[in-house]
Amino acid sequence: MSQLTVQATITAPVATVWECWTKPEHVTKWNFASPDWHCPKSTCVLEVNGEFHHIMAAKDGSFEFDFWGRFTQIEIEKQLQIELGDSRKVTVLFEAKTDQTTLITEHFEPENQNPLDLQEAGWQAILNNFKQYVETQL
Repeated sequence: MSQLTVQATITAPVATVWECWTKPEHVTKWNFASPDWHCPKSTCVLEVNGEFHHIMAAKDGSFEFDFWGRFTQIEIEKQLQIELGDSRKVTVLFEAKTDQTTLITEHFEPENQNPLDLQEAGWQAILNNFKQYVETQL
C-alpha cells in the first residue's frame, strides 16, 4: 500500500516535542484539522501494544469519532510505529536537528474513502496545529 508523508520543523527541543505529542493533556489542545473541530478527550498508554484514543468532534456537536490505534514499536524521542484501529500503519519520526529544532515526519497509509490530496492536507493541518501549539508553549 502506498504511503503519504507530512512534515514540520518545530522550534523546540525533541523532548518537548515528544511530550506534547504523547501526553493526553497536550493532545487535546492541538489534535484537530480546522477551528470548527476539537479533541475533547484523549487517552494514551505509551507502551508496546498500548492504545491511544483521541475523540475527534465537531464543535457544534454534529459529529464525533474515536481516532485510535495501538503502538507496535516505541523508541523514546525517536519514533513511534502505530497500527490504527482500521489496520492502517503510521510511522512518526522525531529528529533533533539542533538542540532547539525538531523535524517531525509522519508516514501514513491512506484510507480509501477520501481523495489522497484531501487526506494529506488534513494530516498536514493537524501537524501545523501541533507545531503552533508546541512553539507557543515555550
